[in-house]
Amino acid sequence: DLPTPPVFFEGIKKANITILEYTHSAGMESYRRKLAEYYHRYGINVDYSDIIITVGGSEAIEIALMTCFNPGDEIIIPEPFYANYIGFSRAADVVIKPIKSVIDNGFALPPVSEFEKLISPKTKGIMICNPSNPTGYLYTKEELEALKNLALKYNLFLLSDEVYREFCYDGKPYHSVMHLTGADEHIVMLDSISKRYSACGARIGALVSKNKVLMASALKFAQARLSPPTFGQIGAEAALSLGKEYFDEVVKEYTERRNFIVNELNKIPGVKCPMPGGAFYCIAELPIDDADKFCQWLLERFNYNNQTVMLAPATGFYSTPGEGKKQVRIAYVLKKEDLKKAVECLKIALEEYSKIIQ
Repeated sequence: DLPTPPVFFEGIKKANITILEYTHSAGMESYRRKLAEYYHRYGINVDYSDIIITVGGSEAIEIALMTCFNPGDEIIIPEPFYANYIGFSRAADVVIKPIKSVIDNGFALPPVSEFEKLISPKTKGIMICNPSNPTGYLYTKEELEALKNLALKYNLFLLSDEVYREFCYDGKPYHSVMHLTGADEHIVMLDSISKRYSACGARIGALVSKNKVLMASALKFAQARLSPPTFGQIGAEAALSLGKEYFDEVVKEYTERRNFIVNELNKIPGVKCPMPGGAFYCIAELPIDDADKFCQWLLERFNYNNQTVMLAPATGFYSTPGEGKKQVRIAYVLKKEDLKKAVECLKIALEEYSKIIQ
C-alpha cells in the first residue's frame, strides 16, 4: 500500500517524446548506465553492457531459464519458493529439483551435502531468491560462498532473484551473488523495480551477468519481443535519483509491520512463525489440518464483524506433494491498523475452525 514515488511520474511527464518508438531490445542505454551506478551503491560492480532490461522480473527469470538451460535440464531450488518459478520452468522445459528448507530454523539454506545428493548429470543450475519470497529468509555471505563453491565444483549456473534487496532488517547486511569472486561465468542476477518503488504495473525488470556469451544469447530472446516498456524505463530511470533516505523510511515502516505481525502471530496458541530477515513476507504454521481447506473456509464461510482474512496456502510454494500443508504465507503490506484487525480475525477463525476439525 506504499505509494509509488512521485519522481517516477514526474520523470514521465518531463519526457520530451514526440514518437513512442521501440527502445533498444536490451533497454535504454541511459537507464542501463544509471542502473549500473545504482548497483555500485551495493558493491555490485557491473557495466551497463552487463544489463538487459526486461518486461518485469518475470521475463528476466524466463529469459534466464531459456538461456542457461536446455530442455530436460534440472535446476535445484530451495523450497518453499516463489510459486511462479514452477510455470516459468515448465515453459522452458526445465525440471525443478526441490531441496527442503524448514520452518524450525527459519528456512535457512540446507546443508551443502543435501544439495550434492540431488546433483545428477542433468543438473545444470541452482536458483535462490534473496531475500526470499515467500519466507523472508536473508542469505548469509557464508551460504552464498557455499553455493558458489557448488557451482564451480559441478559447473552449474547460480541464479539469484534479488528483487527485495532493499528490504533487509535488524541491521543485517545484504549479500549479492554478484559480490562473489571467481565465478562470473556462472552467476546471473535477476531484478525488478516492482517492489523497490511500488511500481508493479510499470513492468520493468533486469537480467544481470558478466558472462558475455550468456548475455549475447539472452539478448536474442529480448529481441524477439522487440523492447521493454518505454514509459516504464523513463519512470524507473527518474526513480534512481531517490537516495538512501527513501529506503530508510520504507524499511522502517516494514520493520514495524513485520515485528507486529510476527509477534502477534506467535501469541496465538499453536501458531509458529519465524522472524524474517528481509522482503515483506512470512510463513506461519497453523494448528489446522489443511491450509487449502482452511483458506477456502475463511473466504466462503467465516465472518467476524462482517470481515474475514485472506491468506495464501503455502502448498503453492512447494513443488513436493504434501509439503507446507499446515502453513500459510502472509504479506505484511497493509497498515498496522489493518494488520491488527487481520490477526484478531485470524485468531477467532482458528478457534472456530478447531471445533470443526475435531
